[in-house]
Amino acid sequence: MLLRTWMIIWKEFVQISRDARTLAIVVLLPVMMLVIYGYAINLDVNHLRLAVYDQDNSYQSRDLIGAFSHGEYFDVVASVRSNRAITDALDDGVVKAALIIPTTYSRNLASNRVAAVQLLVDGSDSTTSSTAIGYANAIVQQQSARITLAALQRKGITPPAAAPIDARFRYWYNPELRSTNFIVPGLVAVILMMLSALLTSMTVVRERERGTIEQLVVSPVMPSELMVGKIIPYVIIAFFDVILVIAAGRLLFGVPLKGSPALVLALSAVFLTAALGIGLLISVASHNQQTAMTLAFMTTLLPSILLSGFIFPIRAMPVALQIITNIIPARHFLVILRAIFLKGSGFALVWRPALVLLIYGVVVLTISAKRFHKKL
Repeated sequence: MLLRTWMIIWKEFVQISRDARTLAIVVLLPVMMLVIYGYAINLDVNHLRLAVYDQDNSYQSRDLIGAFSHGEYFDVVASVRSNRAITDALDDGVVKAALIIPTTYSRNLASNRVAAVQLLVDGSDSTTSSTAIGYANAIVQQQSARITLAALQRKGITPPAAAPIDARFRYWYNPELRSTNFIVPGLVAVILMMLSALLTSMTVVRERERGTIEQLVVSPVMPSELMVGKIIPYVIIAFFDVILVIAAGRLLFGVPLKGSPALVLALSAVFLTAALGIGLLISVASHNQQTAMTLAFMTTLLPSILLSGFIFPIRAMPVALQIITNIIPARHFLVILRAIFLKGSGFALVWRPALVLLIYGVVVLTISAKRFHKKL
């Protein structure tokens, strides 16, 4: 049994070494996807383009504009003189937000009345607009507190040394709130899921297209031995890609690995069993390599991006979709990776998703062997 399995493994390595496209996919595709997605997917919203319509043109209004422009959240790129100009700037996409300061702004402040200002935000991008409103609210509240403090001091009133409630916030696991620390571990799961299924999706179907499937049919190799022999070379290749992607994420994006690298590799093996098993099942069920590649992309890349929690929170999805996400291997591996990378978690905290992946892999490989057996 071991000799037959070893011969299948050796045969698969020989075929891979002769296929330049496979070698290019193994080495170049993971790094290219990590670089493209890592730089392209950025949830940090900074330097929003802001237009200002200052109708008051006073020291107080200029002070408010300065509060918006001095931070990293807004960049004042236009000073307009009419409401029509603001509409045109928003319509053309020149700016993402516009601050309107009325003529009564400084007078209301001088008479201790509420001074209203308006912020118009481009709502076509809901994430950016919500973030912009949050930034603006924080800036206005800080400016209001500063104006109130100055007014009390002019009246000779000594403000309290501290606010009645002192709320101090700390962000655990990602203190700087860098989106790359959240995105890159997810990219590892997405890239490995897609790449592993893509590589193995062409193993059996390649034999069928080249006419060598008959040799396997009449050989003494058992279906289970064939499945194991064909998947082990890609497990080894995928391990190389795991190390490559993690090293690239560390060097290019500075993503910390607070947990055990050995644990990451060990649980990656469990995940790869499930991912490679899906590709093998696709290969057994397909009639040509083009169909196999298409199915591999459709069943791995899109679900891994949309339904794994990679970008969109699973709890925000409809209940039916939340149930479906449980059959996406990348969802469970994402939990493992983010826990180990950002929290430094040990096996005691990630054994549940690891067990799900192990069961998933065993089931998929068993189905693949049975499916191949039916075609003998």
